[in-house]
Amino acid sequence: MRHLNPGETLQNGRYTINYILGAGGFGITYLATETPSNNQIAIKTLNATVQGKDNFLDLQNKFIKEAFLLAKCSHPHIVKVHNVFDEDGLWYMVMEYIKGDDLAVYLQKNGVLPEASAVLIIQQIGEALTYIHSQSFLHRDVKPNNILFSENNAKLIDFGIAREFTAGETRTHTNYRTDGYAPPEQDEERAKRDIYTDVYALAATLYNLLTDQVPLPANFRVQNIPLPPPQQFNNKISDRTNNAILKGMELQPENRPQTIQDFLSLLTPFSKGERGGINPLIMSPLTPPKRDDLSSDRGVDYSKLRDLLKAGKWKEADAETAKVMLQVANRSEERWLRRNDIDNFPCTDLRTINQLWLDYSEGKFGFSVQKDIYHRLGGTRDYNAEVWEAFGDAVGWRKGGSWLNYEDITFKKASAPGGHLPIYRRLIVEYSAGVAWIAIAGEVLFSRVETCKV
Repeated sequence: MRHLNPGETLQNGRYTINYILGAGGFGITYLATETPSNNQIAIKTLNATVQGKDNFLDLQNKFIKEAFLLAKCSHPHIVKVHNVFDEDGLWYMVMEYIKGDDLAVYLQKNGVLPEASAVLIIQQIGEALTYIHSQSFLHRDVKPNNILFSENNAKLIDFGIAREFTAGETRTHTNYRTDGYAPPEQDEERAKRDIYTDVYALAATLYNLLTDQVPLPANFRVQNIPLPPPQQFNNKISDRTNNAILKGMELQPENRPQTIQDFLSLLTPFSKGERGGINPLIMSPLTPPKRDDLSSDRGVDYSKLRDLLKAGKWKEADAETAKVMLQVANRSEERWLRRNDIDNFPCTDLRTINQLWLDYSEGKFGFSVQKDIYHRLGGTRDYNAEVWEAFGDAVGWRKGGSWLNYEDITFKKASAPGGHLPIYRRLIVEYSAGVAWIAIAGEVLFSRVETCKV
């Protein structure tokens, strides 16, 4: 089994691995630098877990099909594949690197999108799906996690379960699905698949973007449990878009719009001024925090932390972060936090500390940055050694397969990877052996970051 570490190269030095961008149930994606162009690119392959499976060869064949399918696609709203190659029996897919969040991460950070922005994204992804359908393929896994957004441009990714289809023909397909976004026919191994399958998922994605709620899974709905209309969670949604979503998510395929364009035509139209040039990642309905907001629910003074970060004294700022967090939790004498202390850490203080790190590192450091990396790697509150090793590699806390000591941490912004600081693990000594204590601390901390919507 092969796991790539920062600094490793592929294709005789053509690609140099920087760090892990994300991982899922089957694949893992790395950020890499191409020589001699010095361009940043993304390289995807099968993860270590899949490499160890008995049916690895079958899974790799599916991965190869995905790679060559994407390589044939040429569309502004589909991620571009530059190269596909085999090295030491493992296949890799070289793709364009898109610097931006997937929409699931964006929702975690900011909440629901304005309707005009959400419709713009759905229209762009709808154009990509229309192109795919013209090539006689279904995507079958449209969801916010599989849409990247950067510079006013949405890109559809992850064609791992895309399949050829013939309209009206009953065929055998894998019944892989994502609950909430997959229509009921995707639960069946043999069933008719057509464009209406992707229509359901696209409508469900719009439902999520406008409500921050995962739609009720189809297997519940077929038991006569009604789907709550989107307006139940967001009364700012227009009647027309609300009804279009419900129509697109009809349980019976014949009751849905039969093409993507039919579905898009049902949505509320917006004028060019309302849609053109919209960047949904800027048009957040939330008010951004004020710079140097030093609010504290526990009366803690954050001015020293602000001044150290402003001066770029990253190591001193890291020590000060530990100090103020202990003060907030009333654990200065003990000099370590318990899980219960993190679970109940005041959101105001967590937000202040994180925002100061974000502001003065220009978005490179902070607990929220670490949480996003952790979630992209498939992390949850449950301990998973493989995920934590991948996380350690991604943020630069591991090198050559080993966890670094604190004195070996990089405190230079230019050379440190994203999420490298602050080092929360200094605060947790309840678990003294191995790396499990680091993981447990992170799982609890990132859970609190998410709960507080930091």
